[in-house]
Amino acid sequence: MGRPSLPLLPIFLLLAAVCSDHAAMLAAAEEFTYNGFGDANLSLDGMSVVAPNGLLVLSNGTSQMAGHAFHPAPVRLRDGPGGAVRSFSAAFVFAIVSNFTVLSDNGMAFVVAPSTRLSTFNAGQYLGILNVTDNGKDGNRVLFVELDTMLNPEFQDMNSNHLGVNVNSMRSLQNHSAGYYDDATGVFNNLSLISRQPMQVWVDYDGATTRLDVTMAPVDVTMAPVDVPRPRKPLISAPVNLSAVGADDTAYVGFSAATGVIYTRHYVLGWSFATDGAAAPALDISKLPALPRFGPKPRSKVLEIVLPIATAAFVLALVVVAFLWVRRRVRYAEVREDWEVEFGPHRFSYKELYHATKGFKNKMLLGTGGFGRVYKGVLPKSKLEIAVKRVSHDSKQGMKEFIAEVVSIGHLRHRNLVQLLGYCRRKGELLLVYDYMSNGSLDKYLHDKTRPVVLDWEQRFHIIKGVASGLLYLHEDWEKIVIHRDIKASNVLLDGDMNGRLGDFGLARLYDHGVDPQTTHVVGTMGYLAPELVRTGKATPVTDVFAFGVFVLEVACGRRPLGCIAPDEQSVLLDWVQEHDRKGAALDTVDARLCGKYDADEARLVIRLGLMCAHPLPDARPGMRQVVQYLEGDTAMPEVAPTYVSYTMLALMQNDGFDSFAAMSFPSTVSSSVSPVSGGFSSVSGLSGGR
Repeated sequence: MGRPSLPLLPIFLLLAAVCSDHAAMLAAAEEFTYNGFGDANLSLDGMSVVAPNGLLVLSNGTSQMAGHAFHPAPVRLRDGPGGAVRSFSAAFVFAIVSNFTVLSDNGMAFVVAPSTRLSTFNAGQYLGILNVTDNGKDGNRVLFVELDTMLNPEFQDMNSNHLGVNVNSMRSLQNHSAGYYDDATGVFNNLSLISRQPMQVWVDYDGATTRLDVTMAPVDVTMAPVDVPRPRKPLISAPVNLSAVGADDTAYVGFSAATGVIYTRHYVLGWSFATDGAAAPALDISKLPALPRFGPKPRSKVLEIVLPIATAAFVLALVVVAFLWVRRRVRYAEVREDWEVEFGPHRFSYKELYHATKGFKNKMLLGTGGFGRVYKGVLPKSKLEIAVKRVSHDSKQGMKEFIAEVVSIGHLRHRNLVQLLGYCRRKGELLLVYDYMSNGSLDKYLHDKTRPVVLDWEQRFHIIKGVASGLLYLHEDWEKIVIHRDIKASNVLLDGDMNGRLGDFGLARLYDHGVDPQTTHVVGTMGYLAPELVRTGKATPVTDVFAFGVFVLEVACGRRPLGCIAPDEQSVLLDWVQEHDRKGAALDTVDARLCGKYDADEARLVIRLGLMCAHPLPDARPGMRQVVQYLEGDTAMPEVAPTYVSYTMLALMQNDGFDSFAAMSFPSTVSSSVSPVSGGFSSVSGLSGGR
């Protein structure tokens, strides 16, 4: 017997009901207004939550995490398959809060995406939207307006305080410094995205002209107007073809935020949205939830009515007490120099660092360097992991290092540099506070044979590229030229993701672009010193390039720059690699612990690049921008004919170069210059043996 047929009418009614519900959801999404999110049914994931007062919290400061918040119903991007693209308008009030008012982490973004689940995202500089593999691919189908608070050179960011329009890529189609144009004067006024103050952004897309406008303005919550006056001139006006976002008729709108290593929080106070040419409904500022209070409690106001002075004796006693108090404060004030006011970053209290390191216990000791001990710590309030370096005031060299680090890297911002967070000076101690690098220094992975973990080739190549990017920033992309002067494996630290970060700027020198560096004492580490540096004492970007070349070969070969591993082998790493390269056996120098598991083309590139960077002739070395282009594959390396003379001999054949390179080869007689009177070597400051 056949199966009994179902009644057709109930099925038809069921399908009609489902279609009706879907249409109702789309209609509800065409226009909405949230003056706070207490009753909103948002689609949340990651760190995102709605606070009891209705404040949308996209991130809570957790390191390397992301948060998303989307309107639950999709919006229609176009009228049916292949139909005309629809216009839309959005307005929202946001605030970004960092523990440091001059230092922030990654920002946030308004997102139009095909789904509410961005499952393959990376946190950090990818803002929880894209990832390192899919960045720039058309298949992402995502449009977003970024509010970026970190400079990422790899994405060609203009600065660490900008808005950008992005389609499928972290590289913006257009970007502009945060701010607004005054309607009366036309003058541009800057706004700081990390000012801890609420600001409003308008995003308007015209389907007819395919143009997207982004406008922003400050919000004065205390005045509580009905709406915020919108500047007539937009901040960004960019052509955007929504076909790049995908062929789907619908998409989801919402927000994304991500954190790195600095305690930063992202908030949305209100949000409105509309389609088909209608402006987003105005937000009622008086109904928006309040932001959490930051910093210490406000002090009570000074009484307007001053109590009359009881007696002249009381006034005299008050003056005497005030005089003694001021004299005591002056006598016991902490050491604070003029240069600290000009250059100094965040200043920590000694008590805060003492508790963070559990009283500088030996169990918190990370290592001992040439200028002091380094301890691990956790800041009590923010729970941020830090490394604290203690230097003695009694050491003049220690003071020089302290000043150099504070002045040089206090304002540097790059993902491949160890970030200096602040400092403390107390009695006879100097304390420098850095980001904590959980995986320690690179040289332990290269030269500690007791370690069971061996860096694979992909990790080594990634570290080399990262250090090259950081060095390019120091030499060319910052406002001043910074010469590190001590590039080596032990000064490259590895974070939790095994990214290489260049640190220890104690010997760094900086000067303005276009200014010739002055001759100084020779400082650095044996085996990494360029021949001309030992002879002239003049540190330049190309002397850093020489040290980088030695570092590259050290990472690829797993050998120290000086010291033979067999009686019949070269004691200088450069000569050893050059000898194999001349014989056509360059790959034989690759670290044997890799057991042949490496990319041969990348290995040849790295070895040739190391030899080119460490060439004894300064003019033969490439600049760091060329180095980065070679490593990224943007530019092919030129073919260099093999030489039948060792690098050591080439250095010796330079004019006046014999004594200089002899100083490199024999540490016991190393010097910064040759005395024409005695014919001997004078002393060298700041030199250390290769570690």
